[in-house]
Amino acid sequence: MKVFVAGHRGMVGSAIVRQLESQQGNVEVVTRSRDELNLLDQQAVFEFFEQEQVDRVYLAAAKVGGIIANNTYPAEFIYENLTIQNNIIHGAFKAGVKQLLFLGSSCIYPKFAEQPMREDALLTGVLEPTNEPYAIAKIAGIKMCESYNRQYGVDYRSVMPTNLYGENDNFHPENSHVIPALLRRFHEAKLNGDKEVMAWGTGSPMREFLHVDDMAAASVFVMNLDSETYEANTQEMLSHINVGTGIDCTIKELTETVAEVVGFEGEIVWDTSKPDGTPRKLMDVSRLKALGWQASIQLKEGLAETYQWFLANQDSFRK
Repeated sequence: MKVFVAGHRGMVGSAIVRQLESQQGNVEVVTRSRDELNLLDQQAVFEFFEQEQVDRVYLAAAKVGGIIANNTYPAEFIYENLTIQNNIIHGAFKAGVKQLLFLGSSCIYPKFAEQPMREDALLTGVLEPTNEPYAIAKIAGIKMCESYNRQYGVDYRSVMPTNLYGENDNFHPENSHVIPALLRRFHEAKLNGDKEVMAWGTGSPMREFLHVDDMAAASVFVMNLDSETYEANTQEMLSHINVGTGIDCTIKELTETVAEVVGFEGEIVWDTSKPDGTPRKLMDVSRLKALGWQASIQLKEGLAETYQWFLANQDSFRK
């Protein structure tokens, strides 16, 4: 079986490659770097699929970033993500690929969705304004897969992960998400001998975090489900599946755990003049659990592994 992983150098794509290569079986993983295949180039993508004749596609390629990046480049986030998705999904269909897995994001759900967020919360309310362009693109990807399934009888599935972290995460000082940002901040504070680290808000918001290796395992699990089992647990126009731990923690608890993992012994000072954001974001993962999969990597264990990876690769994160 030839399996194309789009976005194999990203955090999720690289984890899916590791997951596929660790499994026994006759699987040939196909990858292309950005220099080898520009996913924004429709003709190049269509030609790639015609030449390679892959059997399955994991669509993990996307333009991603934190709040600052989403606020600064909204046009790029909606255009590039829509274009990448359109090119890959339609290119795969044109070349006869019957199975595809589209990876989305929990930001597809309304800003004030009932907690924990169930799959049927999709399109029931307004989105978070800061990342709305990205979320709109991801919703379009879900609906594109569903539409191709309805019209052409292919088997294109979608999974929606909660907040991810782990190997190959983005540790940029300005554009990273909360876990890599905290790991780097506490690491640098420890090296500098700082007595305190400033954290934003009150620390009371609750968030859920999933290790990327668990995300990759869940992706392969969902892709490998037989069609009868998958269809019995989804709906024609509600076919995506949440992926998460089903467990959340406060930002204060997360921050204290990161400090402990890094070995920072100073004080954490909370700047309560800064906004907290949404009070809670937790995924309802009962559908995936009923199918037979649940996360296995505990948060502290995953943070420790991620910090060790950061230490081994920190030279590449320097400005």
